[in-house]
Amino acid sequence: MAECRNSCGTSRDRDMVCIDTHRVLDSCRDKDCFEDVRVYLTCRGQEIIDRTGAVRAKCAKVVWACIDVDSVPFNRGFYQLFIKIYTKITFEACIGPGNMQEFEGIGVVEKKVILFGGEGNVSVFKSEISGGGFCSCGTANVNKVSSLPSAVLEIVDPIILNTKITEPHKVCKCSCCCTVDEIPDCVCRHLSHDLVDDRDANILTVSLGFFSVVRIERPAQYLVNAVEYSVPEKECVLQMADDPCSLFKKMTFPVSEFASGCTTPHTNCESDKKCGC
Repeated sequence: MAECRNSCGTSRDRDMVCIDTHRVLDSCRDKDCFEDVRVYLTCRGQEIIDRTGAVRAKCAKVVWACIDVDSVPFNRGFYQLFIKIYTKITFEACIGPGNMQEFEGIGVVEKKVILFGGEGNVSVFKSEISGGGFCSCGTANVNKVSSLPSAVLEIVDPIILNTKITEPHKVCKCSCCCTVDEIPDCVCRHLSHDLVDDRDANILTVSLGFFSVVRIERPAQYLVNAVEYSVPEKECVLQMADDPCSLFKKMTFPVSEFASGCTTPHTNCESDKKCGC
C-alpha cells in the first residue's frame, strides 16, 4: 500500500484519531424458499389470468423491505427481526394464438430472525442541520435515536421457481402476509396500474428463492491510526464530446464476456500457459 503524504510531499507520523461508526454484533446468511406466494395483481393482470391458464414469470425485483426489531423476552441482548420483503414480478401470458400479453404484480414474503444485539440503555440525541438559526426551538433540529440496535438486510433479486394459477372455487393454500390495502404506496408506485383484490377471481401464486444476509449493528467509537489526507496528483481529464470514438478505442476488450462456460477467467492463468480464459 502506498504511503500517504501531505501536500509538501513529506510523510507524516501516524496519529490516533477517534471515529464514530457502526459495529456488527451478529449476522447470518439465509437461503429461503417460499412456496405458493400469492401475487397481488393489477386490474390488467387480474383480467388476463381470468382468461388464460398459460402464464410464466419473466423477472422479479425486490423493491422494498420493512424490518421491525423487538427484544426477546427472558433473553437479554437478543432481538427478533420481523422482515417483510416486497417483490415486483413481471409475467407474460398467452391470450389466444400468437397474442402475448405482459402484466405486473407484487409478491410479499415474511421471515423472522433472532440475533444478538447487545444492550443499550442510554438515550441518544443527534443534531441535524436546520435553517432556523440560533433562535429556533431546541427540538427543531435535534432527533432522539432509539436505544434498539439497527438491523440491515442485504438481498439479491429472487429466483422464480414456479408459477401457478388457482381457480377461486378451489382451496388456496397460498402464503398471504398482508392484504392489498396494507401494501405501502412506495411499492405500488413501481406498478403501472392500481392493485385489485377480487376474492371471486383466479389467484396467481409463485414460488421464490431468496439469498440474503442479515446483520445487527450498534453505534461504536474506536481509536484508529490515521495520517493526513493528501491532495491526489492525478488530474481530472474530460473527454472531448465530439470525439467519442477515441474514448472507445482506449477501452479494454471484454474477453471474459465471450469466454463461454468459463467461470473463473483468471484462475491459474499465470502458472498454466494453456489456460483458455
